[in-house]
Amino acid sequence: MPREGISNLFSSSKPLSPSYSFPSPHIRFAPKHTFSESMMGENMEIAESVITRWDLNNSDNTVPSLFHDNRRESVEFLKSVKDLRRAMDFFISTNSNSDKLVLAQNLMQIAMKRLEKEFHHILSTNRNQPDPESISGRSSRGSSTFDREIEEEYPGELTTEEGPISELAMANLKSIADCMISSGYGQECVKIYKLVRKSITGENLYQLGIEGFRSAQIQKLSWTALDHMINNWLTAVKVAVKTIFRGERNLCDHVFSASHTIRESCFSDITKEGAINLFRFPEMASRNKPSTGKIYRFMELYEATFELWPDIESIFSYESTSAVNLQALSSLVRLGQTIHNIIAEFESNIQNDSSRTMVPGGGVHPLTQSVMAFISSLVDYSKILSEILSDHPLPNNFPMPESYFESPGQGDGPTSAVPLHLARLILVLLCKLDTKAELYKDVSLSYLFLANNINFVVVNVKLTNLNYLLGHEWFSRHARKVEQYASSYKALAWNKVFSSLPESNSTGASVEAVKDVFRKFNAAFEEAYQKQTSWVIPDEKLRDKVKVSIAKKLTPAYRKFYDTYLGMLSGEKILGVLVRFGPDDLENYLSDLFHGTVVSGSSSSPSSSHSQGCLPR
Repeated sequence: MPREGISNLFSSSKPLSPSYSFPSPHIRFAPKHTFSESMMGENMEIAESVITRWDLNNSDNTVPSLFHDNRRESVEFLKSVKDLRRAMDFFISTNSNSDKLVLAQNLMQIAMKRLEKEFHHILSTNRNQPDPESISGRSSRGSSTFDREIEEEYPGELTTEEGPISELAMANLKSIADCMISSGYGQECVKIYKLVRKSITGENLYQLGIEGFRSAQIQKLSWTALDHMINNWLTAVKVAVKTIFRGERNLCDHVFSASHTIRESCFSDITKEGAINLFRFPEMASRNKPSTGKIYRFMELYEATFELWPDIESIFSYESTSAVNLQALSSLVRLGQTIHNIIAEFESNIQNDSSRTMVPGGGVHPLTQSVMAFISSLVDYSKILSEILSDHPLPNNFPMPESYFESPGQGDGPTSAVPLHLARLILVLLCKLDTKAELYKDVSLSYLFLANNINFVVVNVKLTNLNYLLGHEWFSRHARKVEQYASSYKALAWNKVFSSLPESNSTGASVEAVKDVFRKFNAAFEEAYQKQTSWVIPDEKLRDKVKVSIAKKLTPAYRKFYDTYLGMLSGEKILGVLVRFGPDDLENYLSDLFHGTVVSGSSSSPSSSHSQGCLPR
């Protein structure tokens, strides 16, 4: 950054030419040798001997680093600069024409050139990102002045074995910065710091895979390429915020603890551009054509940014870095809107599904499977969705029963926005399934279809955290619906078989009447069995429950009739034709059902109960 750009921060600083307030030329001081003047003269002589040993123009000076190789003498050097500064202040106030003042100014320039070199050397040789915890621990002790830095930070003899080199380097940088700023050379110090640290920060971000993101470039990427970039960004952003930016903020706060203005200027110039570029990526990525398959990546981007928001807000708290916070917030808003739009589009796709393809045997519809897979996957992001969906309440004209929204969201769980939206998606699915059920010509198969599909929904809810989100009442209500549809199926599909048997068995029945009952039962059972061999109940528990329910009503009634009247037909030559099934045979036949072993269409005529849009529940 050009020196003029930060000159307002150091109004008294000029390149290697610090300004002092000299008295007017016509004011003369009487030459007077005092004790103070003698003491200042002695201090200057000592300072001169130390400073000239480290003159960059001294060909005998072969030591590469004062602060690395001569820790004891570096403390002495800083103390000499401090004493030199005091001497200059003294002579300015007492005798501005003193030759010693000219000498002091020359010595100060020599010292500042040496400190500039040392400052640049330390920054350049410590390119690893500083440990934020280590720096914040040192910074939390408060801003110490240059005087305390010498007197308290380096008491007595110091060596490089006191701690990690990073901590030692931080202490050295702060000592040099305090010294240069207090001596009027802050502009030179800051220029070096910004130049080196911005280069290091940019390099560290580049190593994380964070490059200059351009919206037009990202929009042209395939989803596979963009997905790769998102994955890389998710890995890098936490390191960038918690290590690079946090470390840089703490480092600035530590090195320039003497000046809030300098701290802000350095941190802003070093990190602002890279941080805005980093947090602009999620917003640009969210502009990619939305789809349900992409929502998970968008939620991961939202989650990463949202969880880092307290750090972002804390690190970039300066007014000059407020643009970073605004960019992060802009990305969150854009991602939230994109995620909500995907869910809304998904709901619309369910409502607009016009496929008339029937699932063979009344099994689980692919729409049911895909919708529940999507809804179940959203549960893993319920915390993030609660933040997003709370800003998008359900419309007041939502045309669904209010009873669906009594249970979800109660208790100590996440905010009700998530269960309400998920319950809405499920209800939209159930209404669409009602229209799918009307495609079957056999009403009993329609009910079996609904039992299968709602059971799939209920089981899916039970086996995932949807059960926790939607609540026990929701689960129980829909489990009862499965039972109701299964009962309706049984009543319609087996009614002819049940009604073929007399309600009471009288010993006075004629042989012809008994034969007629057996004939009707044979025909009804064979018809029901043949028709339902292609029907299916995929869920094993529901399948067994339905079989047991049918058997409990059918087998005992048939066994009673069979045991009562079979003896009356013992003389019949065609007994095997009249009595085709024994009681035990029925259970064997029933056990073969609902596996979908044979595929055939149903031919029964439509029922008037389908005239309305939804089957009664």
